[in-house]
Amino acid sequence: MRVKLIVEYDGTRYAGWQRQKNAVAVQQRLEEAIWAVTGEHQAVTGASRTDAGVHALGQCVHFDTQCGIPAEKFSFALNTRLPEDIRVVASERAADDFHARFMACGKRYRYLYCNRPHQSALARNFSWHVFWPLDVDKMRAAGQLLLGYRDFAAFMAAGSPVKDTRRTLTYLDVQRERDFVTLTVEGDGFLYNMVRIIAGNLNYVGQGKMPPEMLLELLNGAPRRLGGPTAPPQGLRLERVFYPGDEANWHPPQGQTAREM
Repeated sequence: MRVKLIVEYDGTRYAGWQRQKNAVAVQQRLEEAIWAVTGEHQAVTGASRTDAGVHALGQCVHFDTQCGIPAEKFSFALNTRLPEDIRVVASERAADDFHARFMACGKRYRYLYCNRPHQSALARNFSWHVFWPLDVDKMRAAGQLLLGYRDFAAFMAAGSPVKDTRRTLTYLDVQRERDFVTLTVEGDGFLYNMVRIIAGNLNYVGQGKMPPEMLLELLNGAPRRLGGPTAPPQGLRLERVFYPGDEANWHPPQGQTAREM
């Protein structure tokens, strides 16, 4: 049978989601847990290849097994074998043709800024410390310029092998709660480091270091070096992955959409 998992993890200690040759990744720890529980060497497929240091609340994963454990019990079984910073929060049987990555039609990411003179002792592994005050209203307004079906080539890290850099952002919001500012982004697909680069650009806008109009120039072909920095990974988390039928839970694209990476 094919089993679907929703996985939460603190990415601080890991080299990202994808298995690495010379470092420990979340995928490796999950596959080791499956082997310990079932005696099977099964590859797991995740919806998003989160980077080193990035976290997840709702990474969606699938794997196949011939084990007799009921699908809904896998969350309990696997959590007895996983480290404390990785948890399967739900498990269920999936259709035989379900694919966690290729069937995903949207994702929600959140980025957290700690915006005060001193970094938080408790949130240091989950936020970017930005010393200078951020104008949240200006950040939110600038972010609306990124919505729609756009070419995000200037919002992609160098060296990415992807050829089609067009994606659709369907929702972007920035909110402050005391000393913390949260950026929420939804879209049908994201390029390598795209959310972190958006977060870095909006940081510059919020500090007054860059006019909001520069975002439009970047979308229209201005070189990446004219924009803001790539925000550090620890502030980013994958909040949720959406599939057909989830339209009530997110802001799906309207009209033409980008192809999933």
